[in-house]
Amino acid sequence: MPGDAKRNKSNCLEDLRRRILTEKLEPGSYLDETEIAESYGMSRPPVRELLRQLAGEGYVVLHENRGAQVVPMNHKTLRNFFIAAPMVYAAIGRLAAQNATPPQIMRLKDTQLLFRAAIRDGDTEQRALTNERFHSIMGEMADNEFLMPSLKRLLIDHTRIGMTFYSPRNADLAAQRATAVQQHDQFIQLIDAGDAEGCAELSIAHWELSRAQIESFVAPATFFVPLGRVPDSLG
Repeated sequence: MPGDAKRNKSNCLEDLRRRILTEKLEPGSYLDETEIAESYGMSRPPVRELLRQLAGEGYVVLHENRGAQVVPMNHKTLRNFFIAAPMVYAAIGRLAAQNATPPQIMRLKDTQLLFRAAIRDGDTEQRALTNERFHSIMGEMADNEFLMPSLKRLLIDHTRIGMTFYSPRNADLAAQRATAVQQHDQFIQLIDAGDAEGCAELSIAHWELSRAQIESFVAPATFFVPLGRVPDSLG
């Protein structure tokens, strides 16, 4: 594949991921293959290939005769998200501390610097994307082919939900933002020290930091169907 075509394909893939995570492409919306091809200077076959890759990563759902749909968010998926998140995050944290390599730890530290800058600058989009990247790197550290797909899918919805409710002008979230930064620092320290149980416990605390606020946003007090809690064995 010529260099320009490779760059166009890579740029398209990264841009579509970013636009889905930041909800510039809304949950449930359909993607226009022709429009994407024209925007990135590609023909439709490589666009279809990219869409199949995005489907495998959990960003889109492919429908026969209708094309690619940005993965929807509904009550069922959100309820399952709340049930699965603490279990997956705890397992990823434990394995990350056991398996992390020095280069991966350096990447985590670099990403934390970007996360801190986004919080400081009140940049909602960069905060969401660098947070997603931080936890994706932890997933790479865990090095488990069974857990990684689940983590990726959770982070897609976690990032999109955060884009919806998070506002840098909301003073009530200031303490949460400061604690999130501190907990990311603690993750780095625990992973560097190989403290698997400490990292698993922090993963639950980190999840609980945002769970209540996310849950109150997506399910008001009058909504009678519970979205789920941390299982007793993980609390």
